[in-house]
Amino acid sequence: MTSVELIYNIYFGCVTFIIGLVMGSFLNCAAYRIARKESFLKGRSRCTTCGHELGAADLIPVVSYIISRGRCRHCGDKISIRYPLTELLCGVLYLGCYLKNGLTIQSIRDLVFVSCLFCLSLVDIEIREIPDGTLIISALAWVATAYFVYDSVSEAALHVACGFTYGAVILLISLAMDRILKKESLGGGDVKLFAVAGLYLGFIPTLFCVMIACITGLIFTVGLKLKSISFGPFIAVGTYFMLLFGERLSDWYLGLFL
Repeated sequence: MTSVELIYNIYFGCVTFIIGLVMGSFLNCAAYRIARKESFLKGRSRCTTCGHELGAADLIPVVSYIISRGRCRHCGDKISIRYPLTELLCGVLYLGCYLKNGLTIQSIRDLVFVSCLFCLSLVDIEIREIPDGTLIISALAWVATAYFVYDSVSEAALHVACGFTYGAVILLISLAMDRILKKESLGGGDVKLFAVAGLYLGFIPTLFCVMIACITGLIFTVGLKLKSISFGPFIAVGTYFMLLFGERLSDWYLGLFL
């Protein structure tokens, strides 16, 4: 890598990270309102305690939290640490997508998908429900960019088949487990999220995604001694990991049989 290429990558990496911070702030707000059945497309951001409209100085990702020492400038109430932490996390997630694919159509597509994964995870944690809108936007982003991302129609069709297959198989497993356990084992939103993950990842990476989601979910449940969890965030973790490393893991896995 030449010095010019290094500077180029550092510059756009920093820009992508900053965009991720800003989007993390927006998606936090969107998730908060979606969980309360409110519109996130209109209305100014407000303090959740005193209701005071937040100005530009209050909305700088991470920086505003540090300057205000984690408290509302108007009522003095403590602001949840969730906001700066999730903003930083979103910035890191965005940076990962850039480092994987650079400035490409696939990066833009994956950033849209990651934004949806980020938002639905926050909503699922709060109300244990995955918004259909995030899945629809993800699917539309895939369709809109398929022509530029895949080398042939057959390759894109294979991903579509993967989405339908995983969605159908996991739905059948879920219904069977519901009958055995006499309670809901997996929500409909989780099933649809696996289907969308299959659309993006393909057959083998989605298999690893399912494994990662189940293993991390199980560890979290047992470690904290919980009776149930919101499964969406664990599916999102598996999906993001495979977006970045799916090709390498697939090559390694197939290499075991060659």
